[in-house]
This record gives sequence, C-alpha cells and structure tokens, in this order.
Amino acid sequence: MKKILIANRGEIARRIIRTCNRLGIETIAIHSEADGELPYVSEATEAAAIGPNPVAQSYLQADKIIEEALKRNAQAVHPGYGLLSENAGFARKVQEAGLIFIGPAPEIIETMGDKLGSRRTMMDAGVPVVPGTTEGVQDVAAAIEAAQEIGYPLMLKASAGGGGIGMVLCENEQALTQQFDSVKNRAKAYFGDDIVYLEKFIANARHIEVQIFGDEHGNIVHLFERNCSVQRRNQKVIEESPSPDLPESARQQLCEAAVKAGRAVGYTNAGTVEFIVDENNDFYFLEMNTRLQVEHPITEEVTGVDLVEWQVNVSRGEALPSQETIQTTGHSIEYRVYAEDPKTFFPSPGTLSSLQWGPGARIETGYEEGNKVTPFYDPMIAKVILTGATREEVLEKSRKFFNETAIEGVKTNLPLFDKFIESIPFIEGNYATAVLAQWLKQQKEEKTV
Repeated sequence: MKKILIANRGEIARRIIRTCNRLGIETIAIHSEADGELPYVSEATEAAAIGPNPVAQSYLQADKIIEEALKRNAQAVHPGYGLLSENAGFARKVQEAGLIFIGPAPEIIETMGDKLGSRRTMMDAGVPVVPGTTEGVQDVAAAIEAAQEIGYPLMLKASAGGGGIGMVLCENEQALTQQFDSVKNRAKAYFGDDIVYLEKFIANARHIEVQIFGDEHGNIVHLFERNCSVQRRNQKVIEESPSPDLPESARQQLCEAAVKAGRAVGYTNAGTVEFIVDENNDFYFLEMNTRLQVEHPITEEVTGVDLVEWQVNVSRGEALPSQETIQTTGHSIEYRVYAEDPKTFFPSPGTLSSLQWGPGARIETGYEEGNKVTPFYDPMIAKVILTGATREEVLEKSRKFFNETAIEGVKTNLPLFDKFIESIPFIEGNYATAVLAQWLKQQKEEKTV
C-alpha cells in the first residue's frame, strides 16, 4: 500500500495524512472549490479538485472519487468519518474497482447501518437491546398500538438515521401523533429511507461507547470505552475516557458485550459499539458505527495506539495484537469547538481572523488562521484533546487552556465550555445525556431572576 486517497476533508484528512506520512505512504486529498486553500490540501502528496461546494456535487460523488484514485495509482481509499464512510454502496464500488476500502466489508456496513436490522442481530447474539419495535412502524395507528406496549416516554427514530438526525422524544400519545409524519419525512429527506421505529426512552441514561477492532484472521479486541453524554441536539460535544462514575465491573461487561457484538457480524477494521447505560449500570445496545469516530483521539491518548495506523495495517492483512497487550493509563477529554452561536447553536460561518490556542492540548483542526469556515459543511473548527494522569489534572488543564484560547472572526462555543466545565455534575463526573440541556436551562433561569 504505497498511496491512499482520502475520501474526506478538513481535520480528519489532516489526521490521516499525518499517520500516512509517518508510515511512508503517499496521500491524495480531494477537495471542493471552497476547500482548495485549506491546509490538508497542501499537506497531502497530491490533490484533486472534485467539484463544486455542495457535498452532493463533490464529496458524495463516489464514481468521480474512485476515478481519481485509479487515475493517480492509489491502492486504497480511506473514507474518514461522515460523508461516504458508512455508505455500503461506495465501499462496494471501491472494492469492485480493485482498490482496498479501509473499513469493514460492505455487507457489515449494510447490516449495522440498518438500525432495525442491527437491533435484531444483537438480540440474536445475546447483547442487551433497548426495548422497542423490531420492525418498522408504517403509520400513526401502528405506532400508537406499539407504544402502548412499550410505554412512554419513548424515542421515535429513523432506521437509517445517525448523528442525532431523525430522532425525537415523545412523552405521550399526542406528541407521537404530532411527530410521526415529520420524522418519517425527515428520514426520507436525509437518508432516502422513511422507515421509523420506536424505542423505550431510558431516563437519566449515559451514552457510553466501546472502541472495537477486528482483523481478517478472526481476531476482535476492544480498546475500552468513552463517555459521550454531554450532547446538544443529540450530538456529542464533550467526550472522555475512561468514563467517570462507571464501576470496573460494568466497564468489563460493556467491553465484553461490544466484542460479542463484533463477533456476531464478523467485524473487521475500526468500529464503535454504542450503549445506553441506566442509573443501575444496566446497559443496552444502541447502534454500531462502522468507521473511525470523531472522538477517537481520546482512545489513542489513553491507550497509546494510533488507530489510523491500525486501520491501515488491518487493511493490509496484518493481525491485531492480543487483548492482553492493550492497556489504558491516565485520562483524556475531547472538546469539539464549533463556529456557532453558543446560545442558539446555529452555525456562524466566516473567516478565522485570529486563532490563538491555549497550552497543553492536542489540537485536531482543519483550519489555520485566515481560513474560512464556510456554510457548506459541518462548522466544527477543531477538536481539543487534553490528557493527564488523572481527571482532576485534565480539568485543571482545561481551565487554563480555555482561559488562554481566543478565536476571532466567528462566534464559537468556547464560552460554553469555559463555564460548563465548572458545573457541579461535570466536575463530579456524575452526569447523563440531559446534563447540558439542564445546565443551559438553569443558566437561563438564573439570568431572569
């Protein structure tokens, strides 16, 4: 494997390029018109203009991407995350073109990308699953009938959904009736599939995920867990590893269940098994992401493993190290810095006229000072990863970092982090997925008093 085309953009493209450079592998960066001046384009060995700014005309052009890979003599394609990373059709086309797809087999992507299908697969494998429907609900009447058996509150979710899109909390029958058509329409618009299902809402739940890896020799290992419970609009904002307030026995059971999930589908390459964990530390399978995760750096920090290197090695047919050799040390927290209004979470595109980072952090960013954050793509500016021997040390590093960080030209969520990390639930490490929404509500109420 001498040359890899990266079918992605921004910070994850830079991240992959960095590892490839260390391994002596050449890289091809693809870019839209808007991204031509971003750092990853010049850092790659070669660059290929792929199309206009809208993703549908550039980064989702599967055939054109594969054509560039072949024309430039690449042997493999790395999809990063988002965009085409979990598109089974793209993975299949890559393989049919005689290229290596750095990820799981298309069949695995299809199985786990179907939320209903993956639920059934996990149930058959003996992995605990959130109570809910195992088939799609076709209309409001069927949804109401199923809800009576499941009980309220519940989640109405798109089977092909992801990233918090196509899911809504329904507290009662009236809410389910009002939201049903809206969620189906949203699912159709975003994912081309309007199948929806119902899932019991687990109150005061934590969102904890386990990093797994599989190779072509039948080996599957885990690299422990990450807590992703600080969310806005069902999307992660802060992640940390190891998960605070999780007993060691529960951690072990979660990791074992994640490996069992991987074995159930013959998993290969990097994947993440996501769980909902309730107040009693009972856990339920939520979904499996068949790609590298945005938050993978914190796993790298506590394990000392380069996950991109492992992806490349597994794709070349190499065997994984044994589970016993994978250990964790210290604590790591990732903060996702967005160009957005911290009050409304609406995107705030613009030019990064000043970009001053505080000390002591690993910064994964697709931008440098003077670059533009355009309205065409996700507005994340950077991932800030802080690591230390203990969680307390990381929190102290976080305070210093945010105190000395300044970004000008766009609005950002930095003020939110600066204040939220001082909240009692976060400091104590005892928090659930509603923690950020509750804290924001409290802040608003205190200002009106």
